Amino acid sequence: MEHWQAVLDQAQSRGRLPSIVGAVLRGGELTWTGSAGSRGGLDQQYRIGSITKTLTAVLVMQARDDGLLALDEPLGSWIPESGYADATLRSLLRHTSGMQSEPAGPWWERSPGVGIDTLLARNDGSGRVFADGVAFHYSNLGFALLGEVVARVRGTSWFSLVQERLLEPLAMSATTYDAVPGRHAQGYSVGHFAGTLTEEPHEDTVAMAPAGQLWSTIADLARWLTFLAAGHPDVLAPATLAEMSRVTAPAVEYGLGLRVLDVAGRTLVGHTGSMPGFLATAFVERETGDGVVALSNATTGLVTDQLARTLVTAAPSPDAEPGTPWEPSTSVPPEVEEILGLWFWGNSAHELRWHNGLVELRDLSDPDDPDRFALVDGAFCGVAGYHLGETLDVHRDTGTLECATFVYTRTPYPR
Repeated sequence: MEHWQAVLDQAQSRGRLPSIVGAVLRGGELTWTGSAGSRGGLDQQYRIGSITKTLTAVLVMQARDDGLLALDEPLGSWIPESGYADATLRSLLRHTSGMQSEPAGPWWERSPGVGIDTLLARNDGSGRVFADGVAFHYSNLGFALLGEVVARVRGTSWFSLVQERLLEPLAMSATTYDAVPGRHAQGYSVGHFAGTLTEEPHEDTVAMAPAGQLWSTIADLARWLTFLAAGHPDVLAPATLAEMSRVTAPAVEYGLGLRVLDVAGRTLVGHTGSMPGFLATAFVERETGDGVVALSNATTGLVTDQLARTLVTAAPSPDAEPGTPWEPSTSVPPEVEEILGLWFWGNSAHELRWHNGLVELRDLSDPDDPDRFALVDGAFCGVAGYHLGETLDVHRDTGTLECATFVYTRTPYPR
């Protein structure tokens, strides 16, 4: 168990995550849960972003299995006013429809959502980047339209279908459209140089909801993974889930609405997710029911599919080190704030950032081995790295920094 906790601790420390929670399944059973960071918790909801797409995809496959639609029929059979009416439902599920990745208009994840009529009017087909079936091109817009298809097929809203046909039979009572007040983690963006937190908005994405709206917990997502592995008689048959899990194009890690990862010879299905202030990952090996879930409340700082791979392959080790926990900055000393940012030693780019009460000088070509300086009586004293024991001098008259003849400037060498 300690090795899984060490993975979370290292991810929290390296990624500067306000919090991260994780779970491991073995044989379809929740075996371990853990957390790191102080701004979230195991029982709290996090936004799951594009993991929402897997639920939308299951609704499409349910309708197919019920004989209400066919995957190779065009989108125009159900949304004739769409500018992408010729794209097939199968190609939307596979992200091979050729439609653009994001809907036209303001950044949909951070803006108040619009209704389906406005979404369709803004996206008239002119933004298409490929013809249908030419190439894999991930499209959030495509899954919004799939959500509208199942809504029209069944004659009710997308989330009503999610609630009645997925969440209720799978006992996923902690998964909701909006965050439950008092039971959710706040999403944050972490200031790159100062390490301070900015609250991200939790917008209702309305017509784009089928692509990334939902909130959930690690326990509920563990139930979802168990379903993806084994199926459920009231939701979807194992044979259909197997169909969704098959990759049909070389070098593409995608089936029908499910991402497919090869992890040390094991095939895992699921999805990653991101929304402003949140990152998520949830994958399961269908043959064994072994799976992993992780949720974090930071906009950046976590490579979500890589974390899934690391958790799956993590093994007990006496050498596992958790790393020093990262704590957000609540204030930055003014003498530190004035020197934060990008610097150059010759033509080599470096950054100065405030991290856990120390100034870090990072060579951007080798950022994992920074020099660290402590602010002591107005002076920056080296406490780790090549400049251990040296003093970083701030020359305000020339706008430069100097440490042991290393001179750092705000611009590279002049041409």
